[in-house]
Amino acid sequence: MTTSKTPESSAAAPLLDLQALVVAVRRRRRLWSCMALLGLLIGAAAAVLLPPSPSAVTKVLVAHQEDQPNDTGTLIRTDVQLLGTTQIADRALKSLKSSEKPEDFMRDYRGTGLTNNVLQIDVTGDTDAQAVARAKALADAFVADHVKRIRDTADAEAKALLDQRDRMQKELAEVNKEIGGRSPDSDPKASASIESLFARRADLTSRIADFGQRAEEARIGTPQLIVGTQIVDAPRAVHHSLPKAVVTNAVIGFVLGLFLGLALAAVGTVVADRPVLRRDIAANLGASVIAELPRRSGRLWQRRRIRAARERLTVSLARTVRGSAEPLSLLELGCARNTSVIALNLARALAAEGPAVVVDGLPGPHLAKHRPKPGDPTVVSGESAAALSPQERRIGVGSVAPGTAWTDLQYLGTQTVLVVRAGHGSAAWLHTVARQLADQRIPVIGVVLIDPDPRDRTDGTLWDGLHTALRGRSERPARQNGTGRRRTEQQPMWAGRVPDSDQEAR
Repeated sequence: MTTSKTPESSAAAPLLDLQALVVAVRRRRRLWSCMALLGLLIGAAAAVLLPPSPSAVTKVLVAHQEDQPNDTGTLIRTDVQLLGTTQIADRALKSLKSSEKPEDFMRDYRGTGLTNNVLQIDVTGDTDAQAVARAKALADAFVADHVKRIRDTADAEAKALLDQRDRMQKELAEVNKEIGGRSPDSDPKASASIESLFARRADLTSRIADFGQRAEEARIGTPQLIVGTQIVDAPRAVHHSLPKAVVTNAVIGFVLGLFLGLALAAVGTVVADRPVLRRDIAANLGASVIAELPRRSGRLWQRRRIRAARERLTVSLARTVRGSAEPLSLLELGCARNTSVIALNLARALAAEGPAVVVDGLPGPHLAKHRPKPGDPTVVSGESAAALSPQERRIGVGSVAPGTAWTDLQYLGTQTVLVVRAGHGSAAWLHTVARQLADQRIPVIGVVLIDPDPRDRTDGTLWDGLHTALRGRSERPARQNGTGRRRTEQQPMWAGRVPDSDQEAR
């Protein structure tokens, strides 16, 4: 049988299955939980082992001549950049009588514009006293530089206005001289010229007075700006709280570690392509999921439910073995221990009707080191299976993990139940298992899913392959068994051959 996969279904398949991604990431919670815990511990350790350097802070009120109510902070940002210049750093170092280079000192402080007119200066040092001294020296140097620039600007503006006034005064003197050299004349043209000179003298006199007043105002406005620029918050040492730093760094480390862990889990899930949902595992193996069992015993209040699920699986498998004369095998993928337990429980259930033997084909010591209890079935190795009596019911236990000898699986049983751990095998390997079993003509009558996701609500039944599960097997022609007699029995369909690509499916 080959599983049907229509072009419509392949075209409708999403590029990234978010449900499978979320489930896979949730199943890898150990990874991102450890990353989050590691980030928390690293953050807390960094706060203890790497305490912050002693620091001091001060605030300066800065007055600007160009202050406007709608200023967007351009002026204070300019002040911040001016604070980080070698000129101010050098002036502060000179006041401290320090031989440190200004370039090195600039790395130990920073300025922050709190408002349009308030500048905060943060400084670090070897001790609290040194940090406070540095902060005061920087604030004084900045205020002195700002005042000097205000005075220079005012002086330059006043000088320009006074120069312009002096030029006009010279021109006024020439006009007055020209007026004084004219004699009264009745000539109309001469009278008009004298009137124009008088008008020119009046205009120059007015402009000279205006320039003098503007120069005076420029000088009067400077003291207001100088007084307005001052230190409003005296330099003080900043005391760091160790518990607060530990909590803050731990929270930051926890968030970063959690984010990194989730990212690694998501990327690993997409790259590995390991199906975890029932529908994906059933589709890749070409067989329906007939039962689900947890990987471990579970918590105390869950053990009764888990025990009931194991008993139902044992009864179902025993019914299948009784209804068929062909030996049954249990082939595991990532859950050898659980498969051994299922095989022993099945053999115990069949031992009440006759001798039952478990054929150990597992690569590990899960069955080889089994300590039999009174009434337990016999466990033999694969080499001793040929010497068993045909009347004994054989239950083969093997593996389909990478490295399996595929041709030896038919000696464990001519029909099989796959016991697969969710998220263990990749989609490509599940395809390989389905193909190899089909080549060996070993029908897969069902899949037992180990460690399923408890929130998985997908359906693990292949509705387009009714003959792949225990619920619907058709009749197949009789063939001889080991005793030479012909018999007829139900024919389970062969393991589904999964197409390699959408083009092959079409």
